[in-house]
Amino acid sequence: MDMISSMKGLAGGVLIGLSAVMLMAFLGRIAGISGITRGALLESGPDRRWRIAFVLGLISGPLLLLLLNLDWGNVAASTDALIGNPASGVLSMMFAGLLVGIGTGIGGGCTSGHGVCGIARLSPRSLVATVVFVAVAMLTVFVSQHLLGESP
Repeated sequence: MDMISSMKGLAGGVLIGLSAVMLMAFLGRIAGISGITRGALLESGPDRRWRIAFVLGLISGPLLLLLLNLDWGNVAASTDALIGNPASGVLSMMFAGLLVGIGTGIGGGCTSGHGVCGIARLSPRSLVATVVFVAVAMLTVFVSQHLLGESP
């Protein structure tokens, strides 16, 4: 990894942390993406406005980079692709998304809420949830790459 990529990662991390602090400071809310998205889709009232704005902000960043034709790093194999080709079909991606949604419901939140905000608040529940998230992700990569023989 070169120095510029490291700086981009550092800048991204600082911006994520800053946004979480600002949301807590100004609205008294946790920056948990699953809860914010669920509230934007299912709730009504004044909270819905800031939730929709937050979700639109998440979407607008990559779209702005795309519109400005800026390559600030992506997960694609080729630099001309935004995020690369899906590893599987649309149905399996929808099923995976459903499983993630069910998991965030069971876990009472997602990696942003538990991993960024919960650990910063020294929440034991969030520490356990984050350790479980990371352990399952590591196990999934191990199984898919070493036992099933799929390449990244």
